[in-house]
Amino acid sequence: MHTTAEARRSVLHRAERLRLLSDTERDLIRLAGEPGFPRWLEQIKATGGCAHPVYLSGRTTTLDADTGAVLRHYDTATEPGGRLAVRCRNRRESRCEPCSRLHSGDTFHLVRSGLLGGKNVPATVTAHPRLFVTLTAPSFGPVHRVTADGARCRPRRGGGFCEHGRPLGCGQIHAPDDRAVGQPLCADCYDYASHVLWHAHAGELWNRTTRAIRRHLATAAGQPQSKIGDHLRLSFAKVAEYQRRGAVHFHAVIRLDGPDGPASPPPTWASAQLLVAAVRSAADSARVSMPYAPGLGELVFRWGDQLDVHPIRRTFADDSRVTDQAVAAYVAKYVSKSVGEAGDTDYPITSADDIALLPVSAHVRALMGTCWRLGRLDPLEHLRLRAWAHTLGYRGHALTKSRRYSTTYGELRAARAAHRAKDSGPPVDAGPATVTESAWRYVGSGHTSAEADIAAGIAEDLAALQEIRRDLREGRGRE
Repeated sequence: MHTTAEARRSVLHRAERLRLLSDTERDLIRLAGEPGFPRWLEQIKATGGCAHPVYLSGRTTTLDADTGAVLRHYDTATEPGGRLAVRCRNRRESRCEPCSRLHSGDTFHLVRSGLLGGKNVPATVTAHPRLFVTLTAPSFGPVHRVTADGARCRPRRGGGFCEHGRPLGCGQIHAPDDRAVGQPLCADCYDYASHVLWHAHAGELWNRTTRAIRRHLATAAGQPQSKIGDHLRLSFAKVAEYQRRGAVHFHAVIRLDGPDGPASPPPTWASAQLLVAAVRSAADSARVSMPYAPGLGELVFRWGDQLDVHPIRRTFADDSRVTDQAVAAYVAKYVSKSVGEAGDTDYPITSADDIALLPVSAHVRALMGTCWRLGRLDPLEHLRLRAWAHTLGYRGHALTKSRRYSTTYGELRAARAAHRAKDSGPPVDAGPATVTESAWRYVGSGHTSAEADIAAGIAEDLAALQEIRRDLREGRGRE
């Protein structure tokens, strides 16, 4: 039997040990002691180790429409805490790496199917003219840059200073991870207003470019633009990427189809060479004008001088690295990125004070501040610059595609859900004579510190397992 003094000393000893534990360790002890911990662990594994899961409460019941008999029923009342964890599905790597990895995989298959076929796209699309195009923003002022072969950033020719007393050049050699890369040589000379307003009009500039491509093709065919759809279709998928200077540029896959879409070949005169000429001509001529605004005048927006247009080959044997697989992987890589790659934030901004507190570069802070200041002007109200200040004024989606390019994200997710349901056991025959009743509500999101550590470990294990499976499929050994 322990004496009262010994029991007191034991309690004090345990309390002292607990004080030495970190908050995460104490939370881990609490979590492991919960009776529903094994089931919660299964839920997190099912989300792939999502870093910010959404918790739902509710039920789903499948009934026989004729008899009213219950064929299947699920209720979160039996789950830990009465809730079910589901993926956040955030595409941004900086917000949730497991979900962004899944989204990148979907993007790879979406783009790849439009190049090689599959997902209801015929394999004959490999014979259609296909291009990989990169369109950039114009210059808004000189910035520090990484140069090849150890060349200097911006050698001064004749020396001199700008009107603000800063050097017109830079003689340094910047490493790729140098924080100076992408920053303006002189912030006072940099045209911040044109930068954010170009972003706000970039989507319309792309739309006008695709229309100009169709006009060029119609002219080549000797047809009015309204009739070009009787001969061919222009299909595309494009992704937006932020450069280090905080400016968006677009990577696009452009494909020519016949009048019925990917299932029909384009006419013989619609060659890859003609498509290259059409893209170059359209990129050079596309313009978007902004009406007069006080202090800004009337601005005209166009693409930058850097334009890359490459035909997409089928294999590396075609003496080109711009292949179907390489392009799909390249686009998938950049769809998970965000403005955060330029040193910004993924979160919307709610006040000017938020901008001053963000841990970003002075250049990015100036771009966001410009969005905030211009957003209060009545002539620019329709651009919603304040709502998009966190993306530096750019309002477009990370990836957009034409309707007939390939499959959709929704179809890919539905196919994955059906595959998982098949693996989980024999499905209930949900024919036309069934009725499904559901009621769900949001009850929370995110992890505690211990939950976040466990989820991160699950995500790492699943990523390693996926890599091993990929190596086995491709016949690569692992050391």
